[in-house]
Amino acid sequence: MSVAVLFEQLQSVHGIRIGSATLNAEQTLNALSLEMIDLLAGQLAQWAADDGIAMVVLQARGDKAFCAGGDLHQLYRSMIAHHASPRRSDIRANTYAAQFFEREYRLNYLIHTYPKPILCWGHGIVMGGGLGLMAGASHRVATERSRLAMPEISVGLYPDVGGSWFLNRMPGRLGLFLALTGAPLNAADAKFAGLSDYLIPDASRQTVFDALLQQDWRGGDAHELLTRILRAAEKNGHAQGGDLFAASPLRRHQDAIDCLCGAPSLPEIVESLLACRADSPDAWLGKAAAALAAGAPGSAALSYELLKRARHLSLAQVFRLEFIVSLHCAAGPDFAEGIRALLIDKDRKPQWRPAALADISPQWVDGFFEDSWKAGKHPLADLQPDGPLPSSAI
Repeated sequence: MSVAVLFEQLQSVHGIRIGSATLNAEQTLNALSLEMIDLLAGQLAQWAADDGIAMVVLQARGDKAFCAGGDLHQLYRSMIAHHASPRRSDIRANTYAAQFFEREYRLNYLIHTYPKPILCWGHGIVMGGGLGLMAGASHRVATERSRLAMPEISVGLYPDVGGSWFLNRMPGRLGLFLALTGAPLNAADAKFAGLSDYLIPDASRQTVFDALLQQDWRGGDAHELLTRILRAAEKNGHAQGGDLFAASPLRRHQDAIDCLCGAPSLPEIVESLLACRADSPDAWLGKAAAALAAGAPGSAALSYELLKRARHLSLAQVFRLEFIVSLHCAAGPDFAEGIRALLIDKDRKPQWRPAALADISPQWVDGFFEDSWKAGKHPLADLQPDGPLPSSAI
């Protein structure tokens, strides 16, 4: 049986080492499992305390995906069992979901606040939990085949793993638009939206890694040294094959998105977006509107409310808030139903409850924010709200 994450320590010519973590579940598009989370968290913690490690590379095996999201099959089984139990009303009773989300958020927080540079090579599909890994890295690379998205509305969830943090920091109304539609992003979109820092052809990966091993990491600013290497690779890649990277539809549509998502209420915003299915001559915008129409109305309401509530929170506070909402989603009907329709029965005909936005009350939304833990007992209570963050996360 293969190991879920491969770890190496690469020796530079000057003796300092580089830690390399490679997701190794190619057949499942490197879906993020609890085993992966635990392996990554343990090794990253060791490397953070090792003065002989200058930086960390986070990448994945295969050409299709860096990480296509969380491993939802075991989570689905835990939800079905919880729904059938007499303790369904207690979100803490689904122990697997509670452990999965707690450890995933701890790993994401570790990446966001890591004391050394982390280079995330986001080649191929980067969705959901994959974006949770990539978003907090100090240096994030998108390649010509990168495809990023937070498509949780299609499975009855919401953009978790810090989506309420990084979507709020995108230009204009782009974050809300992406939360409501799950629209896929190419590499140029990702850079424009602040989800990647560099556009580098994947063919340059080995050249970049070779340059890392030739670098003298002794005594210099590791973040600055890594930035110089990646800027040079991006410039060289643009000069040799800039046409590999398609233009950014997100940038092209920003004015329209800001207008469509600028209404003062969610029903008005949804109405404006849904009109694009018939009225817009642009296939990209129409496809995004169609995804909203097919998605869970409850997910749209939760995403909208989370972005409002999280706007002025610290990263730790956002993670604590999302953790509670995620467990409520696991206890409710839509998340399990979305997984069933997409991955289990694969009929792609989810029966959402509630079935329409008009059926959702403020009280229904508020229920997803009810904290079942006493003050100070939240599983993520120890995350520091005011710790330093790398510039890419601010």
